[in-house]
Amino acid sequence: MQLNFKEIFTAFMVLFAVIDIVGNIPIVIDLRKKVGHIQSGKASLIAGCIMILFLFLGKSILNLIGIDVNSFAVAGAFILFFIALEMILGITLYKQEETNPMTASIFPLAFPLMAGPGSLTTLLSLRAEFQVQNIIIAIVLNVVFIFLVLKTSSKIERFLGANGISIIRKVFGVVLLAIAVKLFTHNIKALFA
Repeated sequence: MQLNFKEIFTAFMVLFAVIDIVGNIPIVIDLRKKVGHIQSGKASLIAGCIMILFLFLGKSILNLIGIDVNSFAVAGAFILFFIALEMILGITLYKQEETNPMTASIFPLAFPLMAGPGSLTTLLSLRAEFQVQNIIIAIVLNVVFIFLVLKTSSKIERFLGANGISIIRKVFGVVLLAIAVKLFTHNIKALFA
């Protein structure tokens, strides 16, 4: 087992940018208001498990059900697009029937927000370039960071205030919209190439 710190750092930064837990703080705060308590440990652990499982089985699962990586990424782009619209316009497209903290910690928090199509397709790309053990370490480091952000989101909210949260929500909504458009255009070209 050969650890390469450059690979670990690069994989960590790429996943960190795609997961964008800092940008998702407004969503986490909104979710916390809707359902009350969010199980930070459970959400982080499930997101990490989904990413590690997908690292090993992702391509096989997609091939088994007849979906290529590009189609998966296009579907993910739509999910990110609608989440971004919610953030920018202040509307609610995703309606959760149950206000169950257990359910909210898994969906939409662990999946698709943290371990979503964007991060999962990124993992498939990283697997082509980097050693698996380095990617796993990068995933674990991201999961630890996700946990810390989820645990301290109420303190972050108090520090930023309502106006700060609103501004960050709209700014990161635009960034998320741009990521969704980039993910869509890149993969739609690949589908028709």
